[in-house]
Amino acid sequence: MSEIKACLFDLDGVLVDTAKYHYIAWRELAEQLGFVFTEKDNERLKGVSRTASLNILLEIGGLTLDEERKAELAEQKNKRYVEYIAKMDSSEILPGALDFLKECRAQKIKTALGSASKNAMMILQNTGLTPYFDAIIDGTHTSAAKPDPEVFLLGAKAVYAEPEECVVFEDAEAGITAAIRAGMRSVGIGSPETLSAADIVVPSLAHITVAALRESFTSV
Repeated sequence: MSEIKACLFDLDGVLVDTAKYHYIAWRELAEQLGFVFTEKDNERLKGVSRTASLNILLEIGGLTLDEERKAELAEQKNKRYVEYIAKMDSSEILPGALDFLKECRAQKIKTALGSASKNAMMILQNTGLTPYFDAIIDGTHTSAAKPDPEVFLLGAKAVYAEPEECVVFEDAEAGITAAIRAGMRSVGIGSPETLSAADIVVPSLAHITVAALRESFTSV
């Protein structure tokens, strides 16, 4: 097994809890369009781009709209979401996330963000997480959404690491698939049932250390 030289992190659901704001904004849009969007429905949107998420939402509502109207709705949803995340602060960093990032830095492991979000910089700045990353690859840098591996391959390149030297931390099935396609090891954050394809699954970053990570992958 290759030495771990870089850890690549998804943002929503791994480092901060912005998923709730996505859900609220999508739910409000669905109500406006005349149908109900549930938390169960929202699971399908995890790790998926804004455009793809809107298409799923419209499919749930049984609606077919032209591209111009879809672009308007996507922008409307994003403006609402941005209103919510603009009020975020460090209290919304998920348990264990900051400590794990600090430990990576102390252990000379490179850290990169790999997120589909085009609002990632605002979230990192508002929560104070920006200084803990060597590279930030977000939705403004990519052309393909997860499960395409592009975001993680760009992250690895940015920190001068080979894919086999990287570990991806993800809470979405699409993200784990992206990590596998990138040729990287993966840690699922959340449910073992949903993230069964990950090499390791933990409830949160509070449940893992760099030493445990190294031991787990050395023994694989």
